[in-house]
Amino acid sequence: SYETYLETAEWLLSRTKHRPKVAIICGSGLGMLAETFTDQETFKYTDIPNFPKSTVQGHAGQLVFGELKGKTCVCMQGRFHMYEGYPLSKVTFPIRVFRLLGVEVLIVTNAAGSIADDYNTGDLMIIKDHINMPGMAGQHALQGPNDERFGSRFPPMSDVYDRALGKLALDISTELDCSNLMHEGVYCMVGGPSFETIAEARLLHKLGADAVGMSTVPEVTVARHCGLRVFGLSLITNKVTKEYDSTEAVEHKAVLSIGKMRAGVVQNLVLELVGRVDLTPTRLQDIQEKQIQ
Repeated sequence: SYETYLETAEWLLSRTKHRPKVAIICGSGLGMLAETFTDQETFKYTDIPNFPKSTVQGHAGQLVFGELKGKTCVCMQGRFHMYEGYPLSKVTFPIRVFRLLGVEVLIVTNAAGSIADDYNTGDLMIIKDHINMPGMAGQHALQGPNDERFGSRFPPMSDVYDRALGKLALDISTELDCSNLMHEGVYCMVGGPSFETIAEARLLHKLGADAVGMSTVPEVTVARHCGLRVFGLSLITNKVTKEYDSTEAVEHKAVLSIGKMRAGVVQNLVLELVGRVDLTPTRLQDIQEKQIQ
């Protein structure tokens, strides 16, 4: 309920001096982004009222507030997934809390397998669109009663990923001399926790997916419903097998190791993006605090 989100937002506002305008969600093995924050204040998920608990290896399970390139940010070191047994209302719970804290921009990172033939392990993909497989099957993050205080009943999703932020990220990648790693593509979310069968991989390829993972889409959907600008970035940690004579098999440990290998590149890209993102001059935080009061 709206009151539950308010309770959590009020709890955080009363315990941190920071008023974040940018929120960052770190995927598997990418939690090091929060370590670059200055003037940090950290809260374990287990201590935050109504927050779910992260159970996946590579997800630290804490919320970090701080300054990054002159912007006040909040970072999730670890996200929540359907396959952990959480309903989508819990998976996406932090997003509406961020909205009430005054966040305007959401940056999401994830680890993903490549469906596209020309993607290599260690590449990066700016998400330009997504395929919501659980949503198409009736498990949608906006299912249930709609609260107009967050957004409209039928929000459009044709502009879910902010094109200006995507272009800015491409420009930054050229400056950082890592444009050879960059792609723009379509991310497909599946429920997990099992990795894809060969038949499933072939189907996703025909549907137009370039990369596949088990997260991101619910959070992004709720973020757009709330009016946040969204930038999504996938780290390609493995190639999804589409041939029956292949002997390759993906393991979660390998996913984490690729995350560590590309940690510096992802970190520098996001750092520069946060530093250059334009925020509105109006104090959305003031509006939200009045609502809480």
